[in-house]
Amino acid sequence: MNTADVIVIGTGGMGSAACAQLALRGASVIGLDRFPLAHDRGSSHGQTRLIRQAYYEHPDYVPLLLEAYRLWRRLEEDTGRRLLFQSGLMMAGSPEGEAIAGTLRAADIHGLPVERLAVAEAQRRFPHFRLDDGWIAIWEAAAGYLMVEDCIRAFAAVAQSHGARFKTDVAVLGWTAGAHGVMVDTDRGTFRADRLVIAPGAGASELARLNSIPLTILKKSMFWYRPKAAVAADFAAASAAPGSTGFPCFAFDTPAGFYYGFPALDDRGVKMAEHTGGRLVRNPLTLDRTLDRNEEARVAAIARAHLPDLGTDLAYDSSCMYTMAPDGQFVIGLHPESPRVAVAAGFSGHGFKFASVVGAILADLALNGRTTQPIGFLAPDRFRSQINERPLLS
Repeated sequence: MNTADVIVIGTGGMGSAACAQLALRGASVIGLDRFPLAHDRGSSHGQTRLIRQAYYEHPDYVPLLLEAYRLWRRLEEDTGRRLLFQSGLMMAGSPEGEAIAGTLRAADIHGLPVERLAVAEAQRRFPHFRLDDGWIAIWEAAAGYLMVEDCIRAFAAVAQSHGARFKTDVAVLGWTAGAHGVMVDTDRGTFRADRLVIAPGAGASELARLNSIPLTILKKSMFWYRPKAAVAADFAAASAAPGSTGFPCFAFDTPAGFYYGFPALDDRGVKMAEHTGGRLVRNPLTLDRTLDRNEEARVAAIARAHLPDLGTDLAYDSSCMYTMAPDGQFVIGLHPESPRVAVAAGFSGHGFKFASVVGAILADLALNGRTTQPIGFLAPDRFRSQINERPLLS
């Protein structure tokens, strides 16, 4: 049967979370996707994603993050899977820069425990880092990383255990919403439901039909550097052994751009990437996934400058996509054309950490037409009066 209470278009990070929340609340759910669960063709893959609370992009995200942490832990309890690892995050850069100043501001507004470290103290604690004169560092112990593909599989497991159906290898051609429900046309027939959730990642420009929101897609690359044998243990993530601390997540706000990375989780080594920059993508279905030598050279230069003991022995690379909203903030709310349709788009390269709470918000919107979560600053209709704001990057 191609009918349900709610259809979800897109079953990546946000869509799979929505399927789980909807099914937990007793709704019948069909999740549609062109690709298999936890695939590597969109934005939610590549082993890890950062999670942090002192959010420089906008302090209004912090309440959402605190709820996201709670829901990630609930998902771990429900599935028996370890998904969120609080390795800590060491972020360094100019104290006047957007990242450092914004992080301290968000921490001050919301009373979050972060430490401000002088360069000498940061390098004493983390001897493999080299920081520029004039920088400061911020240590956020509550930060860490999520296992991105495992998170999606966990959402799907919860959803399926409560009756949700996932239909993959299905291309969505369009949708309509009227007084009596919604219809989704696909290459596998028409699906019908009372409500619709649209969370299509890089496909949002075509599928979400948000005419006032020009979304830009960027190709982003991730690189794994295998540490030298003599120091490999120093760059490893914490083990399960009592007292094990492990290497932290890290970020550098440099004049050349914003770069971030993770401890080594396997023999591929330390994952690093540039958050700024990116190459424009015209068609997400034909993304060129070959190694971007220029982007790798920039990341390797940061590794040599700020993690000189790591080396730049490239073991692996992967590509994903950022779907950028004009202001770099998310787009979450009821669709401007229909109260039967909830939409989540434009996560601008910093959204996955919110997937647990976004799923709950989408379920609220689909089933109740409203949510108590503070998402007013992310409303789709904000772009009708917004002009030429510079994208914020994390």
